This record gives sequence, C-alpha cells and structure tokens, in this order.
Amino acid sequence: MRSRYTAYVLGLAAYLLATWHATTRPAELHLDTTPPTRWLGLTVKRHESTGADTASVEFIARYKIGGRAQRLHEVSRFVREGGRWYYMDGVTT
Repeated sequence: MRSRYTAYVLGLAAYLLATWHATTRPAELHLDTTPPTRWLGLTVKRHESTGADTASVEFIARYKIGGRAQRLHEVSRFVREGGRWYYMDGVTT
C-alpha cells in the first residue's frame, strides 16, 4: 500500500498499472490533473490477512487540489499471485 501511495505522489503511472491486478486494471491511468494534486500524507488504519493469498488494507490519504484539502478513505483488497501482491479494488467510505 505504501509503495502505491508513493507512486501516486511521484506520478509513476507505470508502477501503479504493474501492481494493479489484470482483471480490474484500467487500460491507462492519467495522473496529471489541473490543478495538480498535492499529496500530503498516508495513514494506514488497519491491515489484515483475509485468506492465504488475500488481504485488505484500510487507509486515509490526504491531499490538496487547487488549495482545497481532501481525503480518500478506502478499504482496499489485494491478492498475491506468483509471490507478488496486486491491488484488486477498493471501497471508499
């Protein structure tokens, strides 16, 4: 989760797509926004194993767009395949 947050901060779309599960991954990812997103911090609230090769992570990511503070509160699902973890999807709260 932290590596994906860092990829958003650095604008590394290729990394985000590579760590997104093929069944839910978008065809492309556009991280350039106008006005630009300024990421402020990540708090991982909890994480848990939900199976031998599945897990969930609840987090809050804080950011600003156009001077307005925002926060993304999500519970994300991950799956491990071939020893690598992939983001499946998430539910925002």
